[in-house]
Amino acid sequence: MNIISYQKEIPFVKRFFGIAFALLGVVMLIGTGSLMALIFLVIGLGLNVAEGSDINLTSKEFRTFYSLFSVKIGKWKPIPEFEYISVFKTKEGQTIRVVTAETTQKYDIILVNLFYDRNKHITFFKTTDKGKAFDVAEHFKLALGIDILDATEAEKKWV
Repeated sequence: MNIISYQKEIPFVKRFFGIAFALLGVVMLIGTGSLMALIFLVIGLGLNVAEGSDINLTSKEFRTFYSLFSVKIGKWKPIPEFEYISVFKTKEGQTIRVVTAETTQKYDIILVNLFYDRNKHITFFKTTDKGKAFDVAEHFKLALGIDILDATEAEKKWV
């Protein structure tokens, strides 16, 4: 099978706490059978979910998926006729809430989008590393035979 697959990496600290919460939930579930155990288990598993995407070049299908410990869940769809690849710099935010306070932490992120039907797009890869984003875009360029638009700076250019 000829599949291009990318999955967003889960930071070590997030994975560590996710596994710790899940294990605590399992131990509590066995020991007490309480509802709190299920809450810890769900939080732990939720922290270990990663986003990703696959393109199957043989069957001409793609999917975006959520992955939990290498089990991917996502629906395959036919590949549209892609026109070009865009490497795009933007900001992404994560909101953290505590009972009486809320804050949103924003950080730079680079998206690799595949455009089709003039202005529609599918985001296939997210990263904070510009070099890695262009490596992925180059992979798509070679596999799909389309051009790359560098939109990471104010002045856009074809690569």
